Amino acid sequence: MRILVAGAAGFIGSHLCERLLADGHTVHAVDNFITGRERNLEHLAHHPHFLFEQADVTKQYRPKGHFDMVMNLASPASPRDYLAHPIETLEVGSIGTQNLLELARRCNARFLLTSTSECYGDPLEHPQAETYWGNVNPVGPRSCYDESKRFAEAITMAYHRTYAVRTNIARIFNTFGPRMKLDDGRVVPQFVDQALRNQPLSIYGDGKQTRSFCYVGDLVDGLVRLSMSDERYPVNLGNPIEMTILEFAERIRDLAGATSPIEFHPLPQDDPKRRRPDITKARNMLGWEPRTTLETGLRATIEYFRPQVVEPVAV
Repeated sequence: MRILVAGAAGFIGSHLCERLLADGHTVHAVDNFITGRERNLEHLAHHPHFLFEQADVTKQYRPKGHFDMVMNLASPASPRDYLAHPIETLEVGSIGTQNLLELARRCNARFLLTSTSECYGDPLEHPQAETYWGNVNPVGPRSCYDESKRFAEAITMAYHRTYAVRTNIARIFNTFGPRMKLDDGRVVPQFVDQALRNQPLSIYGDGKQTRSFCYVGDLVDGLVRLSMSDERYPVNLGNPIEMTILEFAERIRDLAGATSPIEFHPLPQDDPKRRRPDITKARNMLGWEPRTTLETGLRATIEYFRPQVVEPVAV
């Protein structure tokens, strides 16, 4: 297939491009580099079935040729990035998503939206199944991201119902792995950076809030499976193994060989206290669940970051 991947220079987008090329597809990659990075795609630049285009999908965007599938990963994803670019985040979730849906409609192509577990907000239901409508603050500082994705889901379903576009929606839970940005503020790169420098690990709140961490290779496999399925409603993709942020910090510290102390800071507004996906739907419909152990994924991530850190801990 000829597949357009928007947000291709991002963390997950670059891994998805790699997987699609390995599966024999032709990839037309698009990014405007607001948060994506050229170096994430450098190793694919000379691949005969890979083409990169720097473009903004929120503008008038009409790429040449026919596409069999459009995969929308275009959005800032870390709190640091979307809080720095709130307008752009809302625009890419709304205007950008509609432009890409129009492209899929013109081409009679499949369309995959990568949404987020942030649609559940600070959940009152645990674990979170796709039937839960969420507990989201629509005017809080995080709302630019939460509501952009909730709107993106709504317009995706509207295009499916109105124009019969073959759509899929993935609700992605915490994902980690190589090619994350070291300074993007998310918990994995922050802990790894601090541990490799043997600096205090910064925990916001009391550290008892929970998350579930999925390795990027597993997540990408779920996206590929979902994109070929007939399920039109959202599907959770994430790791159902839940752990506290404090436990996670200690695990990274140990794997990095550090002796960093723990420092506690005030919890940001609207930060979810518990987050764990119910992946029953993904298991039953896609035959999918995470395969990579937390330790294996963290070792690969730490080794990716190690050369980037000044004065890293010796191993």
